[in-house]
Amino acid sequence: MIIAERKPLEEIAAMAAPYEKVCVVGCDTCVAVCMAGGRKEAEETAALLRIHREKNNIGGVVESFSIERQCEYEMIEEHMEKMKGYDLVISVACGVGVQTVVDYEPSLKVVPGLNTTSFGYPVEQGVWKENCLGCGNCVLHLTMGICPITRCAKSILNGPCGGSADGKCEISKDVECAWQLIHDRLASFGRVGDLAEIQPPKDWSVSHHGGPRTSVREDVRIDRGE
Repeated sequence: MIIAERKPLEEIAAMAAPYEKVCVVGCDTCVAVCMAGGRKEAEETAALLRIHREKNNIGGVVESFSIERQCEYEMIEEHMEKMKGYDLVISVACGVGVQTVVDYEPSLKVVPGLNTTSFGYPVEQGVWKENCLGCGNCVLHLTMGICPITRCAKSILNGPCGGSADGKCEISKDVECAWQLIHDRLASFGRVGDLAEIQPPKDWSVSHHGGPRTSVREDVRIDRGE
């Protein structure tokens, strides 16, 4: 899932200050799960912004609603006329959602209410752990499901490095050495010998190289006559 966190209220307030009619728009999917940008959080952000504006004698209107997914045109379209009625839209979706709304309707002024941080999963209530960088060339088959690109501080493919000790990374005693985890996992399946095979340098061209990536599935694509 995509993980995000709300920007500081002062930053959001500064973005909204020049505008009379403002709406905070939530996204009811990924960022709702991590309790950063769903309907509830959109309402909360709008309420905090109203209080801030009142305290600072800034007039105007601050309202809120949510969209099931801000990253899909069909769902944005359902709410477009409503959004056009505001001077500023504060999107509490991930960065993809913000940009999809802008792409769909360039006339809208849309700003982010969240900082998108990572791809990950919930470890426990209120705690999310980054587990994927979306590098475009997955190597989890080599490591039995533990990502060295994300979970190793150096993203090395042939580890461990010389900085790990007692199963911890040199950057912090709170960070597990990914390559210790990989070694232990391979050992549990009798595959430690796999580590003797040197992996070539990673092909970063399929990651963020040369601009944004586009994924196409021709088997499900709809010809729109473009």
